[in-house]
Amino acid sequence: MSPELPSELADLDSTLSGIESVLDLDGKRAEIADLEAQAGKPDLWDDPESAQQVTSRLSRLQAEVRRAEDIRTRLDDVGVLLELAEAEDDADAKAEVEGEVAALRKAIDELEVRTLLSGEYDERDALVTIRSEAGGVDAADWAEMLQRMYLRWAEAHDYSTEIYETSYAEEAGIKSTIFVVHAPFAYGTLSVEQGTHRLVRISPFDNQGRRQTSFAGVEVVPVTEQTDEIEIPDEDLRVDVYRASGPGGQGVNTTDSAVRITHLPSGIVVSCQNERSQLQNKATALNVLQAKLLERQRQEEQAKIDALKGDGGNSWGNQMRSYVLQPYQMVKDLRTDYEVGNPQGVLDGDIDGFLEAGIRWRRSRETQSEAAADA
Repeated sequence: MSPELPSELADLDSTLSGIESVLDLDGKRAEIADLEAQAGKPDLWDDPESAQQVTSRLSRLQAEVRRAEDIRTRLDDVGVLLELAEAEDDADAKAEVEGEVAALRKAIDELEVRTLLSGEYDERDALVTIRSEAGGVDAADWAEMLQRMYLRWAEAHDYSTEIYETSYAEEAGIKSTIFVVHAPFAYGTLSVEQGTHRLVRISPFDNQGRRQTSFAGVEVVPVTEQTDEIEIPDEDLRVDVYRASGPGGQGVNTTDSAVRITHLPSGIVVSCQNERSQLQNKATALNVLQAKLLERQRQEEQAKIDALKGDGGNSWGNQMRSYVLQPYQMVKDLRTDYEVGNPQGVLDGDIDGFLEAGIRWRRSRETQSEAAADA
């Protein structure tokens, strides 16, 4: 057993105490009690939208508090186990302690990252749009690979997802897709994925086996809620209906139920075809449009603040990550320099390291910007 274990446990205890303070667990417990009282009222579901907000907020707070409490319990338990292992000189118990300390370090690091998500919309669900860019059929295939990566990541964390619309390319892959990730802090977590993702590989679509570079763009916006003030006049919208289609142009139903909405002032176009009903697809498409307009409004407000600070836009740049399958194996984030040598694991959804590095990088940039503004 490592002689540093007692000091490691003390460091973990100190770090967790700081995280608990930032999370304000007592304040969250008080809010949980208030929400539980609201949820217990007989007339709660007389207003379904309000009821959904109450129950959703309650569920998220309970999960967040439970997560911190579970880590605290594990940390206390491993301290007791360490004392027993040392007193009895039990090799098996000592090995168990070392394994649990390593697991706790990872869990506390992940919880610490959560404290860095303090943006106005960070707690919300995430609406993810992926579009194929330069690279022809390889880019369309790459866009579909990215969609699978994020869906596998969500699945690994038991987060539910819902695909709103997918536009399939003619030969292979997809032109674009829109899906939502339902999870606590989904937007704050996935927002660091926004930008252009670059793939380098031997193209499976090139009969000469040449290396191909292709690109796909990822956009992440927060899902709108009832309290958001996003009003869209009817005259600003053009609504088109069409027949939904699947891979290779196959029709997925026989009615013109798919809906495409164009926001005329901004040029933003959204569509939805996952529902059977044209009315349901229109409602979903409007929700997507509201989310995109909310994010545009947030970006415009941030640009004004950055201009006042003299920040010069604080842009991350467009291309943010490279996935190289040939001539070597590596995935590297171009902002954080975080990299791994197992691209297949990443493409199978193992992206937590990139998400954590991105969140920490963003927070450091914000801190630097705040310090520069105060100087």
